[in-house]
Amino acid sequence: MKNAFEIQGGKKLKGEIIPQGAKNEALQIISAVLLTGEKMTISNIPDIQDVNKLIELLGDMGVEVNRISRDTATFEAKEIDQDFFNSEAFKTKGGGLRGSIMILGPLLARFGSASIPKPGGDKIGRRRLDTHFLGFEKLGARFDFNPENGFYNVDASNLQGTYILLDEASVTGTANIVMAAVLAKGTTTIYNAACEPYLQQLCKMLNRMGAKISGIGSNLLTIEGVTELHGTEHRMLPDMIEIGSFIGLAAMTGSEITIKDVHYDELGMIPDVFKRLGIQLERRGDDIYIPSQDHYEIDTFIDGSLLTVADAPWPGFTPDLLSIVLVVATQAKGSVLIHQKMFESRLFFVDKLLDMGANIILCDPHRATVIGLDKQIQLRGISMTSPDIRAGVSLLIAALSAQGQSTIYNIEQIERGYQNIDERLRALGADIKRV
Repeated sequence: MKNAFEIQGGKKLKGEIIPQGAKNEALQIISAVLLTGEKMTISNIPDIQDVNKLIELLGDMGVEVNRISRDTATFEAKEIDQDFFNSEAFKTKGGGLRGSIMILGPLLARFGSASIPKPGGDKIGRRRLDTHFLGFEKLGARFDFNPENGFYNVDASNLQGTYILLDEASVTGTANIVMAAVLAKGTTTIYNAACEPYLQQLCKMLNRMGAKISGIGSNLLTIEGVTELHGTEHRMLPDMIEIGSFIGLAAMTGSEITIKDVHYDELGMIPDVFKRLGIQLERRGDDIYIPSQDHYEIDTFIDGSLLTVADAPWPGFTPDLLSIVLVVATQAKGSVLIHQKMFESRLFFVDKLLDMGANIILCDPHRATVIGLDKQIQLRGISMTSPDIRAGVSLLIAALSAQGQSTIYNIEQIERGYQNIDERLRALGADIKRV
């Protein structure tokens, strides 16, 4: 298994690239097939490890999965093997996949009970699951953690609609509670609900299946419980994190790139944040065109003070793109403060950028000030290890812009979120190979 990328940096790239389907949407949508025994057809599925593992897990449970094409599959969850949930196989597969928590809501709604191993996932600080569990408890589920086998056993034989004020606007938490509530008795109101496009997509699909969800796109969702859901077809949005990554890649490498079929209206403030870093980009139909640019200058606030880019729940800026913004800022003219509020160790990859010659002050685990080099000094290639998906891609972008050779190890982390990234970059002219 070749598990490192070797990159010769400093080359300008050129061409068109198509973003994959949205990973964060896929984990919710594919879990939702468990809500009905009828056929579901899902397209624009990203071919990445986390999603493929979830599909494999559904197959092990008894869901009939048929791949129609590389990015389209049908799912029929007629018969589910309930014994599988107490097996070692489920513990191994479910425990190693953070997305496996998303099957809990649908299983509780449709079958009234479930067991789930304590989930794993990225090392980016504490990522609590309280929001999911508190929401299920409000709906009437009872949890029992068995420390001997490491499983949560959940009894949800009598889910009742209720008022839920979420302690945080968690995307996966909101999605899981919505999926549990669609088949509960009575009306559920979720306040401080996440309203990301992924979640809007899930709610629209559930409504096509026969659910009654109103308030989609706002932070107040009202769900009238129904007795059953039916099959439907659904197409995923393109992955906005990939789109942002490609904008950053174009700017850092001075490349002329067109990103195709981006669903521009669903990108929120992502294009504007990159524009504030001085990156020229234009909307052409549903594509984003980025011209080759030798310099880009970071905006200041109106009073001339230092620009701050911070993450916030949607429609704020997504935390998944802050590491990309940080890397892109290293070659801008000007300075910016990056404030990563949501995760406490997402900025710990800056030591690699410092080794490459970037000018960054890590203020604390949540904040870093980047003093741009204005492309006067090129980053230099080094050997490094990817700590998590988003940092991995940020380091990959840095390596593509750097002088000389870089080697990135632990690329499984990158491949959990980005399909065939090396092939797609080579098609733009990048010098990247697996070693």
